[in-house]
Amino acid sequence: MVRATVLEAAHPQIGAALIDNSTFVIHPWRRLRNTYLSLQRMFGADDQVRAKEAARLNRLHTRLKGRDASNRPYDAMDPGVRAWVVATLFESAVTMCRLSGRPLSPSAVERLYGEFRAYHAAFGDETGQLPLTLTEFWAYYDRMVEEELENTEAMRIILYKLFDHLPAPPLLNGLPTLWALGRAVVGPALGAITVAALPESFRRRAGLPELLGAGALMQGAYLTVDLARFLPEGWLRPQNIADLLALSPTSDDPRARTVTALHERMRRAGALLRLITPMSFRPVPEAPSPGQRSAEEFFRDVLDQTGDGYLTWPDLAAMARELCGRLDLDEPAETRLYDAFADWWRELQTALDTDGDGRVSAEEYAAAAPSLAGPALIRTAEVLFDAADKDGDQRIDEAEYCALFRTAFHRDTTGEATDGTTVYTRGAFVRDFLSFMSGRRLSTPYDPLLAES
Repeated sequence: MVRATVLEAAHPQIGAALIDNSTFVIHPWRRLRNTYLSLQRMFGADDQVRAKEAARLNRLHTRLKGRDASNRPYDAMDPGVRAWVVATLFESAVTMCRLSGRPLSPSAVERLYGEFRAYHAAFGDETGQLPLTLTEFWAYYDRMVEEELENTEAMRIILYKLFDHLPAPPLLNGLPTLWALGRAVVGPALGAITVAALPESFRRRAGLPELLGAGALMQGAYLTVDLARFLPEGWLRPQNIADLLALSPTSDDPRARTVTALHERMRRAGALLRLITPMSFRPVPEAPSPGQRSAEEFFRDVLDQTGDGYLTWPDLAAMARELCGRLDLDEPAETRLYDAFADWWRELQTALDTDGDGRVSAEEYAAAAPSLAGPALIRTAEVLFDAADKDGDQRIDEAEYCALFRTAFHRDTTGEATDGTTVYTRGAFVRDFLSFMSGRRLSTPYDPLLAES
């Protein structure tokens, strides 16, 4: 998936869309899990689920268009661009098997290509963008690599910034020393392996450095990973790995209790490492006081979803996109939520964009943060409540709560239904949302949703 993403990012249109709209720098684990879940739905056996996911992706891509730094237009609905995304996934799957020492048979490659062509057709794109035959595909792939791909900013960020600054997944939050140690060793190796796995002609044309021994490291890494097939069945199921990437210690998942216990032991190990290791790590910010967060931290962790140092519409659109995905919204509920966030963005621009450059800097936000909780934000909270309240009974029960937050249902003080069960009332929901989005209070449910990686 990483190799395919690099090849996608090297396409100028896709690279520009990633830079302007994607959360992959700040929230790479969330992006990875969402991508996996989307692929799972698209390649599953349920035609209804596949059609619904294709429609959701089409609506998402319709909103992604603009111009890159060279004023060239990009449009995520461009059929040729979408065909290239599918092509990179297919080619990287074939290449992964080859590099791991177990290449697919010609008949298996044919079947796999047929499945990816069906995946592409599910989006309703015009035929002919993805070649009909496998022979034609390899000619198409070589032409794209030779003529279309560039050394884009998005590709460089993935290869040389993302791996070096990769934030910890929610599972390892609170363990900065151990994460920094692992990242210092694994990050450069991942970058070198990924570069070595790219097509040689593109590496040469893009000026990507070929480190001494990187090819051998890449081969060794793929061969080692292939040995995972000898592990007990179920240890490396993709679904389990995807779930662990998003697991929070506050979740009601039974595995969270084990994670909480491990966290304490790992914190002790981290403290010991700081005492005995001669290595120096990048300074880790002090943990905030319980329940508190500074304006600067809130801007960095929550508002700046794309990681460019400014608050713009794509940041709020990314929040809306994540919430729509969590709640599995259809039209028109999805549009209502996007429209509510768009109204909030216009309100923020009016209140906070003092220099009129169409974006809000961290300094502008810190100087006028109380203006965040205006009427449009209240409306956003109301729309989000209606979207989460699936049965329309004006309360959020445990199942609806967990669908949105994926954390334990701790609502002991918000109210009770007539049957005595705990519920989350509209007023309590709106108050909590406004409190979180005002940026001063840490929130057990909202931090894993919008602030963690």
